[in-house]
Amino acid sequence: MLERVITTPDPYEPFLLSQGIKVGGLLFISGQAGAGDDGKIVRGGFLAQGEQAFANLRRALEAGGSSLKHVIKVTIFVTDMGHFDDVVTLRRKFFSAPYPADTIAEIKALYTPDAMIEIEAIAAVAGAPAVADGQER
Repeated sequence: MLERVITTPDPYEPFLLSQGIKVGGLLFISGQAGAGDDGKIVRGGFLAQGEQAFANLRRALEAGGSSLKHVIKVTIFVTDMGHFDDVVTLRRKFFSAPYPADTIAEIKALYTPDAMIEIEAIAAVAGAPAVADGQER
């Protein structure tokens, strides 16, 4: 059964998107950009946007019963791969070993020209039984 994850505020609602979807023991989080509660991209450059994007990711994960430490896979979209070292700095700040699997991709643009980074994630739901080879553990 699919369960919708809702945060407050929920900037995705007007666009008919979910912050995330929980199914079984997994949580799928929509891309989180560096927007503040007012929906506007924060000022201060790439690292400021990245920190806000991770804060938004944390909020969505927690709303779905998970956390940054339960992230299995992230996809990080950037508009300039010149910020790769900054992405590594952000990963070091917000994740710990074992680090999640990761894809980093440079794209032409995000949903607004001001956005420089967006992060989506798949996480385990805290307390959910682990499933491997079709067997619950």
